[in-house]
Amino acid sequence: MTTAGLPQRPTPAPAPAGFDLDMTLIDSRRVIMASFAAVGAATGVPIDPVAVDSRLGIKLEDELAFWFPAEQVPAAVRMYREHYLRLAGPLTTSLPGAREALAAVRAAGASAVVITAKHEVSARLSLDVAGLAPDALVGSVHGPEKAAVLVTIGAAVYVGDTPADMAAAVQAGAHAVGVTTGSFTERDLRGAGAQTVLASLTEFPALYASFLPSSM
Repeated sequence: MTTAGLPQRPTPAPAPAGFDLDMTLIDSRRVIMASFAAVGAATGVPIDPVAVDSRLGIKLEDELAFWFPAEQVPAAVRMYREHYLRLAGPLTTSLPGAREALAAVRAAGASAVVITAKHEVSARLSLDVAGLAPDALVGSVHGPEKAAVLVTIGAAVYVGDTPADMAAAVQAGAHAVGVTTGSFTERDLRGAGAQTVLASLTEFPALYASFLPSSM
């Protein structure tokens, strides 16, 4: 049977892909640790970098609550962000494959959306410094808040480096893709629901292509 001359049903655009920011698209460990060290030096509070590193990915306010009484957290947040904005330029780099991952999503006609616990001002600066330009950015969300964003945008996939990222993807019904470029192992990520775990984003374009409908 030939379909020549018949109107063709338009192919729907692929659903958006979501990406975490810190240690997924960018290597921000040095600037994060330097900013916490600066807060500790200014306040006299000994902030353990190993403990901070073990929780990378949570909101700044939640991390500082481990070190400061509740009434001192807002001031510590402001101090941290001042240091972060000062230090981000020389200490932030894109992770291998980050640009190619965003480009693969765009090439398929979909939107690449960064969904991060990071404050939006710091997140935008970090992306600019790393030379990355997603289609949209949602900041100051973590855990179930990320899941809500993923549902709102109708994301097909979410890529992140923490167990909380994987749980958010699962909750939202998105394909949970973990990357081991952060502080967590493949076992950690799979235990939280990761369906695919990559060593880095260099492997993402091929994986993403497998999600796309056939052009036939």
